[in-house]
Amino acid sequence: MNFSLLFVISTLYLYTLFTKRRKCYMEGVLVMNPDFSRSLSLLRQEKGVSQRSAAKDLGISQALLSHYENGLREPGLAFVVKACDYYNVSADFILGRTLSRDGTTIFDVDSLPDASQDRDNILHGSVMATLSKKLLANSISVLFDLLGKLGRRDAIKAASDYLGLAVYQIFRHLYRADGTRNEDFFALSSRSFLMGAPQAEMTFCELDYVEALDEHVREKGEFPNMGNEALTRNYPGQYQSLLQIIHTTGERIAKRSGSK
Repeated sequence: MNFSLLFVISTLYLYTLFTKRRKCYMEGVLVMNPDFSRSLSLLRQEKGVSQRSAAKDLGISQALLSHYENGLREPGLAFVVKACDYYNVSADFILGRTLSRDGTTIFDVDSLPDASQDRDNILHGSVMATLSKKLLANSISVLFDLLGKLGRRDAIKAASDYLGLAVYQIFRHLYRADGTRNEDFFALSSRSFLMGAPQAEMTFCELDYVEALDEHVREKGEFPNMGNEALTRNYPGQYQSLLQIIHTTGERIAKRSGSK
């Protein structure tokens, strides 16, 4: 067999293997998800070049690049490689498989950086930010340890999804606050965001969480000891942070609702 042909076939096979759900057809056309067209457009804007200029540098027509950026056409493998070199990013990044530009992926829990283990340095000079981070990190640590003892993956996932949505909303409001940033960075449109789609999803996540706990009760599953003495003994220091959040949050809600 021709060794050049064997090399091409092997390369295409490995590419398909590592990109999993994305198929590579014999004519070299890739089936992309919406993240590719979004990434392609954002990378060009970030580079500060016009569509005409980028198309010329990439060796294609402006019309074809426009189709790629709008998801109307799917490029071949050769174009993806050229675009990666042009924008200095990995194929995994441009295909939406990782948030790391060099293609680095977190494979196991030990690879994940743990902000809760940071030294007691003040975050950019802000005592308030440092204190708030510690209170939340300690409280979440207690919560997920208790859920881990519960042994229900559905409850853990629902809790994680719920908290993730809270982080998403806080960050997105911060990101869009000055009105100068392109929100195409986010998969959810700005209209859907402002109309309350994340809050609606949080309600569903809370429902999933409660249903998982109800199912645990129906199955007569055991719950960890959550008495004051047990929590103080098992989570010295961290439990105080949880108590602080419970107290201040309850006081704030009661004050606003006029129920106190």
